[in-house]
Amino acid sequence: MPDPADERARAAAEDVARRSYGKLVAYLAARTRDVAGAEDALADALTAALTDWPAHGVPRNPEAWLMTVARRSRLDRHRRETTAAKAAGHLRLIADEIMSEADATTEIPDRRLALMFACAHPAVEASARAPLILQTILGFDAAAIAAAFLVSPAAMGQRLARAKSKIRLAGIPFHVPAASELAERLDTVLEAIYAAYTEGWSEPSGADPRRRELAGEAVWLGRLVVALMPEAPEALGLLALMLYLESRRAARRDAAGAYVPLAVQDTARWDDTMIAEAESLLTQANRLPGSGRYQIEAAIQSAHAIRRITGSADWTAILALYDALIALTGSNVAAVNRAVALGEVEGPQAGLAALDALAADQQLAAFQPYLAARAELLARCGNVVAAAAAYRRAIALETDPAVLAFLKSRIGHNVLN
Repeated sequence: MPDPADERARAAAEDVARRSYGKLVAYLAARTRDVAGAEDALADALTAALTDWPAHGVPRNPEAWLMTVARRSRLDRHRRETTAAKAAGHLRLIADEIMSEADATTEIPDRRLALMFACAHPAVEASARAPLILQTILGFDAAAIAAAFLVSPAAMGQRLARAKSKIRLAGIPFHVPAASELAERLDTVLEAIYAAYTEGWSEPSGADPRRRELAGEAVWLGRLVVALMPEAPEALGLLALMLYLESRRAARRDAAGAYVPLAVQDTARWDDTMIAEAESLLTQANRLPGSGRYQIEAAIQSAHAIRRITGSADWTAILALYDALIALTGSNVAAVNRAVALGEVEGPQAGLAALDALAADQQLAAFQPYLAARAELLARCGNVVAAAAAYRRAIALETDPAVLAFLKSRIGHNVLN
């Protein structure tokens, strides 16, 4: 039978790792620029916590305890691995940190935003910037990042290792860059924040605390960027987009835990305060010159949010906004959503024709939302045999039990009735 003290210690270590991983890595690496070394030292500290905390209790400030142990681990590791001559400068930096901030009750400054902009530095390989932010700030492993960016875990691991080495060897500073440098790095930072939010959003029940907290962390980072760059329309647009989505979290499952699609969600369960903030942010963004992906996606969500007032989404506006998004990004995912909107505006035959025009894209053949949308439109056109086949292909690709049950129910409703 597990020892309760061990279980409490493990739970406390997992909690602080979940909440503070990026904060601790950013602070550990701020002076030395050695991101990989900071990650290794933090891993050593978490391992030590699992031995020490069951015996001596969870410390009053777990973050500070981990920081102290990680610094000492990094110091010992560096002494072992390098000669005295080569290590002198690096060891002095670490020793200075330990001596200057030895109080285990000290609040650790949050330098995550500075680390994010360091990861987005032009000297870092472009394809590694957003993945590196996800790993260092939010603790994603290489396999999860590889899946999100459609590359092999081995290739992603090599890409991340090269990027960390580049930050260390090039001495890339950990600070928020000057205004003249911000714009060129902002797109990467926003991409990583939205990738983190999407990962947290994709688990609608909120049963997985790690993924649920990712969404909250992404919103926090979005607020931080907006505070830094209040005149950046895309930063405003991204924060608005995340708040629109987050406002509907409670409505995505019913009281029994069943999945509820957007079109039939109970708008009384939407968070009006979040929606009002999102509307204000989007208005601010639209007053500024230029228009980007996140502003358009936020505007689409605004056109859905109007249903709580009028009783129906503004499908004409949604269709026009998807046209603008496709013109900007060329995204076939956006094109699938446009076909759904077209089906609402001009009827299911028009929507189905728009999906047929995308059939040459082989990736869509394994894209569940495309198959589910096709199934719905086929059913509305009366082609129940083809609809059933599309539903079954969508079901074969779905892993969320609640969404799986929903798709099976749609076969029963649209095909068997």
